Amino acid sequence: MMHGARKIAVVGAGPSGLYATAELLRRDGGVNVALFDRLPVIGGLARFGVSPDHAQRRRMIAVYDRLAVASGRFDFHGHVDIGGALTHDMLRRHHDAVIYAAGASSDRQLGIAGETLPGSHAATEFVGWYNAHPDHAHRQYRFDHERAVVVGNGNVALDIARMLLLDPRTLRKTDIADHALQALAGSRIREVVVLGRRGPAQAAFTAPELLELCEQDEFDVIVEGVEAPPAAMNGDALRLQLLDELRRRPARHEKRLRLRFQASPTEILGDGAVNAVRIVDNELVLRDGVVVAQATTRSEIIEAGLVLRSIGYRGVPMPGLPFDAAAGVIPNRDGRVIGDDAAPLAGVYVTGWLKRGPRGVIGTNKQCANQTVRAVLDDLHGGALPACAADPDDFAMLLQRHAPERVDHAGWRRIDDHERQLGAAAGRPRIKLAGMNALLAAAAAPAVRAA
Repeated sequence: MMHGARKIAVVGAGPSGLYATAELLRRDGGVNVALFDRLPVIGGLARFGVSPDHAQRRRMIAVYDRLAVASGRFDFHGHVDIGGALTHDMLRRHHDAVIYAAGASSDRQLGIAGETLPGSHAATEFVGWYNAHPDHAHRQYRFDHERAVVVGNGNVALDIARMLLLDPRTLRKTDIADHALQALAGSRIREVVVLGRRGPAQAAFTAPELLELCEQDEFDVIVEGVEAPPAAMNGDALRLQLLDELRRRPARHEKRLRLRFQASPTEILGDGAVNAVRIVDNELVLRDGVVVAQATTRSEIIEAGLVLRSIGYRGVPMPGLPFDAAAGVIPNRDGRVIGDDAAPLAGVYVTGWLKRGPRGVIGTNKQCANQTVRAVLDDLHGGALPACAADPDDFAMLLQRHAPERVDHAGWRRIDDHERQLGAAAGRPRIKLAGMNALLAAAAAPAVRAA
């Protein structure tokens, strides 16, 4: 690390944090960056949110990790809970600026009866479960019914549907968590119904995600519940073309994914556990220029043993920082965090979903991070941020006292190597360590680099 350089802390080692880190190091040779994460690994959403069969989308972890390390002005501090044992004030006191990039780890709820029944779960938890997130690896799910319902039709919803329907032999070629692979191998699910309250033009999934459904040959995709919309409601031509292609395909497989549009759940039914969902059909209307779903009198009950709500992520407050509970974001102006008086908090910034809300794909975070980094560097060089006078040795002692099991970058590399070696032995790209104890043990083990 460069002595006398300005010190920037980035909290959150997911895509937003990695983009911000790399951009800071690229744009200014006079800064050192310390990247913090509550978990002992780098990757965040790219590691724990991306579908296991989308390995190419995880590559940004290695790319930006290498860029940061190559600078010679980078440190990683994993398994450090900022806002917990190590407070925001402590972090701010020892750095010229702090960028929060902790993402959105909670989920939105449906607000309907039966939502808390066993068998009804949040997509965030289920995705974390099959991606070996330490917070969710212990969870258990029922796959003893032939039908599952996914509420919401964004990219995450389609990811979940694929995971439930793909052949275990296909999943075995991915880095899906071992416990999920074993559980899904015994699954009885043959149909997944994906519910969207509006029409195809308003669906949250992207055309590439839909194209993937067209190209796979393991299950049928059935499109239903679509009325001809008024011209004002027509949307993405490619997406509508792909849906039309799927609609015209003959059924050929035992398993099927039903894309059901203009339908909403009104109640989850079950005596002690989920066994059905009551669904109402919607009609689309234009209200003040916006397409909205309006319930009709047509409803039905469909049997299901598993319900997963995938209607959006939600940010959670960071202790010591302002928070807009309604929007689920940290109030900010171009990435500068603002207080109750609407004035910027000196040296405090935000990027990613905590800045703009949970929307966009992984790459969207790059432009967002660049805007925040420009704000940091403008303030740094414009005299708005006095140089931090704290002794670096004091911060090292603070870390030792409040985060004694801290994992540095070498520890993360040992975890990464160990997972790859486990995967190579099993003919898989990687076998993720799902438990915190296993991760910390691998981080502390002698380094044995994979060939």
